[in-house]
Amino acid sequence: MTDAAANELLRSLLRDDDRAALSDIFGARVRFDEPLADYTSWKIGGPADAFALVETTGELAALLRFGFKRKLPWFVLGSGSNLLVGDGGIRGIVLRLGGEFARIEIEDESAAVVVRAGASSSLALLTAQAASRGAVGIGALAGIPGSVGGALRMNAGTDREIGDFVRDVLVQTPAKPQPHPVSPQYFYRHTTLEHDAVVASVTLAFERGEPAVVRKEMQSRLVRRKKTQPLQLPNAGSCFRNPPGDKAGRLIEAAGAKGWRHGGAEVSPLHGNFIVNDGTATAADVATLLARVRGAVAERFGVEMELEVHFVGVFA
Repeated sequence: MTDAAANELLRSLLRDDDRAALSDIFGARVRFDEPLADYTSWKIGGPADAFALVETTGELAALLRFGFKRKLPWFVLGSGSNLLVGDGGIRGIVLRLGGEFARIEIEDESAAVVVRAGASSSLALLTAQAASRGAVGIGALAGIPGSVGGALRMNAGTDREIGDFVRDVLVQTPAKPQPHPVSPQYFYRHTTLEHDAVVASVTLAFERGEPAVVRKEMQSRLVRRKKTQPLQLPNAGSCFRNPPGDKAGRLIEAAGAKGWRHGGAEVSPLHGNFIVNDGTATAADVATLLARVRGAVAERFGVEMELEVHFVGVFA
């Protein structure tokens, strides 16, 4: 790639009037040329042209209309897990949901625990609160980092997935900016949610059981995850999807890749499906190591592993 082409990829898409318009909508809650490393669990990522904290469905609707009118790309950055942001950052508008999107409300029905959660609410907080009310099955979501909206979009889970518990979903889109219901289908690590749909909130329903039993089962899962995953170093969770009938971590370990390094990135010696940042890793380091691991598994076992982490932004 020529220097001119690289510079073009790094050039901000925002005009002065765009910056003024975004400042009118968000005030001090919008920042320009904001580095994204502090907002991702890998602690990696270049600057966003604009980074806006959106606190209400009305603000989100206004931003979606603005982006559509100006034909500016936008990206929702949840808790920043399961994500690799390029060293060149993200062009356009990065939005992070807060305020009313972070609410969690729990109600008891005759035979169910019903949880209504905003998209930016913490999945860890939701699981803790739901377990205290006796939500059977909530342990399948325990210890998974990230926001509820991100978990829904990737259908996160362990032996069960979040889609198993969904009662209804509200989204906002550029074509229909106000919150409205949709009925996505759920598959292994993906859903049929439209690419331009921003999850506003979700309602989950769990069978109601004995709170003490549910809390004990969830706690045992959390202890097991802590022993088997490198939670002390920045990471993005599992890097590869499990292939049918096997485990990505087992294949990576059997290929001899545990402990491999590139720059500041390392395949965790504790869990082969985790790549950790020693504090100096770049997105290029991680991307190179992911490609090397994927190639080693393909060469050794003939298995083409699929990435579970998502690449966003400029990697030039």
